[in-house]
Amino acid sequence: MTFPLADRVRDLPPYLFADLDKKKAALQAKGINLISLSIGDPDQPTPAPIVEAMGTAIRRPAYHQYPSYIGAHAFRQAACDWIERHYRAAFSPEEECIALIGSKEGIAHFPLAFLNPGDIALLPDPGYPVYNTSTQFCGAVPYYLPLRAEHGFLPSFREIPADIAARARILFLNYPNNPTAACATRTFFAEAVAFARAHRLCIVHDAAYMEIFFDNERPPSIFEVEGARDVAIEFHSLSKTFNMTGWRIGFAVGHQSLVSGLAKIKTNVDSGVFTAVQDAGVTALTIAAPTVESIRASYQHRRDRFVDRLRKGGWDVAVPKATFYLWTRVPTSESSTTFVTRIMEQAGVILTPGVGFGAHGEGYVRFTLTADADRLEEAADRIARVL
Repeated sequence: MTFPLADRVRDLPPYLFADLDKKKAALQAKGINLISLSIGDPDQPTPAPIVEAMGTAIRRPAYHQYPSYIGAHAFRQAACDWIERHYRAAFSPEEECIALIGSKEGIAHFPLAFLNPGDIALLPDPGYPVYNTSTQFCGAVPYYLPLRAEHGFLPSFREIPADIAARARILFLNYPNNPTAACATRTFFAEAVAFARAHRLCIVHDAAYMEIFFDNERPPSIFEVEGARDVAIEFHSLSKTFNMTGWRIGFAVGHQSLVSGLAKIKTNVDSGVFTAVQDAGVTALTIAAPTVESIRASYQHRRDRFVDRLRKGGWDVAVPKATFYLWTRVPTSESSTTFVTRIMEQAGVILTPGVGFGAHGEGYVRFTLTADADRLEEAADRIARVL
């Protein structure tokens, strides 16, 4: 007996990487030494003080019971202190902050609170796939905003038709950006806030990569712009900042009605973040400065060596100012998927095809810096030999 999938699942776009995963498994079965530069998952361990804090917290019997739905006060206070310390924006831990089981979970649940069937969400293209999936799960309609190189991979609000803007309820933004590694300016955020106020929609800013920046140029928070507090919610993740992807912890800050709307969804679908993990998160956010500086320095070293080796191999690649991604055009006339498949089969290097992030990602590939510098240089050399 088989059971039909719900329309919302059946109508999702096909999983682009299914065929690539099969080919990857086949190569691994043959003993091929693959270098994976496709997944944005830090390869370094979580800093020791955070692990030690978890070890202490997990032994507390009180933490073995259900946690707070919205997060322990100590964690929310640490999160608000972090935002104020780095971006000079003050938020109430009681009303304007919520703990998340990773920022992906919060972003995926947020549209359930604010989108009705037929509403429109404005999505970046290319963009993180969860924006599209969560919009469609609500029965809402995604409208894609092209991110083009000539515009610095920033969407143009002037190109949005008036009837689309009138029906839009959410604008998704993500800077520093995955997959393009682009950074936004305060001027751009001011334009976004003005657009949101004019059309009475809210801004969801995915800020997962804000602490992975280079050359001492810290990207701005949307809350550094006047008026953003009236229309925005910003999602932060400890995953990339502290090498904690497996821990599943993040937080969101923003307008009280947006935070409380998300909280209403979460109280009905999950039971919050394990309190011991939140204790470890407090440690991360409290001891952050030297730890994060060390992580940033490691990625910057990798970036510099990898970009140099790729350029020697004939790639025209821009130097990213943030994130641990490189986004560059396919150097041949092949589609991004065909190129990535060929490089995997002939060079043993796994990349991500740009089309996996949306139609406007076609013609690009994404590299990650989540391998040590020697391994990255080896990957560049392997690819150069194939090309």
